Amino acid sequence: MGSIQLALSDTAKAETLRGILARSAQREAVCVDKPDLESACVVVVDQEHLGTLPLPLSRPERVVLLAASDPESLKEAWDAGVSSVVSEQDSINTVVLAILAVCLRSGAARPKDGVPQLLD
Repeated sequence: MGSIQLALSDTAKAETLRGILARSAQREAVCVDKPDLESACVVVVDQEHLGTLPLPLSRPERVVLLAASDPESLKEAWDAGVSSVVSEQDSINTVVLAILAVCLRSGAARPKDGVPQLLD
């Protein structure tokens, strides 16, 4: 399974997440302009980048959306099939937790040799 792809308009937040994930996840984290749901284990997007993805999403379970908490944004996420939504106002640690949860659900965090390892 592929990398964690970060497609965020806030490049400072994307770089901060990339740095934390580089230490915490067993997958490479990369900042991208156009995420690829087929090759990524997780795609982290904001509202702007969600709007660029083709609907219906081919792998909505791999998407973590950073969104405003308004009803319109949440409806857009629901309609796209995204189940992992984090508020733009949440702490960076909450965002990292959501990303790692999607990795675990997808099986991407399992080591190839089958032996569990602790994340740093």
